[in-house]
Amino acid sequence: MAEKAPKKKKMREEVLERSVPLFATVGFDGVSMRDIAAAVGVTPAALYHHFSDKEQLYLDAVGYAFEEKVGPLKTLLDGGGNPWERIEAFITRLANLLAAERDFLRLMQWVLLDSDERRQRSLVDCVFRDLFNALRDFAAELAPGHDAHRLAVSIIGLVLYPFETQSVRRFLPGYTHQQEDPEAIARHIVGLLRNGLGGINEENP
Repeated sequence: MAEKAPKKKKMREEVLERSVPLFATVGFDGVSMRDIAAAVGVTPAALYHHFSDKEQLYLDAVGYAFEEKVGPLKTLLDGGGNPWERIEAFITRLANLLAAERDFLRLMQWVLLDSDERRQRSLVDCVFRDLFNALRDFAAELAPGHDAHRLAVSIIGLVLYPFETQSVRRFLPGYTHQQEDPEAIARHIVGLLRNGLGGINEENP
């Protein structure tokens, strides 16, 4: 019995790893349990031994990818020291991650496009909440006079958008290949934040 647990865990992780590129390519609705079983090299029945249904597998796959890629970034927000140095390190690491991990970026795009409210709530509760809370708390420390929730959302948007629009931006006027450098993107975002947050306090909505 003691020898079976590691094998079961390894099988489950392999399923999650191989599911991520599939969900990243065509989203939740475009992938079947049969597709995933074929990618892993097992029967669909074997998948149901580890996951109750496709939705559970999807939620676990998104959580697995998010924790592996983005989870470590939370320590950059939690640590002490100069808040501007911490947010610069966070944004730079996140930008480099999005530039390097295309499957992860595409998976996050599908997650944002998902119209199933119950599934999105589950992802927020089980996957995204901890990092967002850390970023919101950090935003309150960085700019006490601003709406911390709104600022946290803005920071995420500023980092994500250049990568989400990459395929279209290259056809827009003024585009240069140097604009794709994640380090340059991070410096630009930090500069925008420094200039924007250096002004007067945010007005109430």
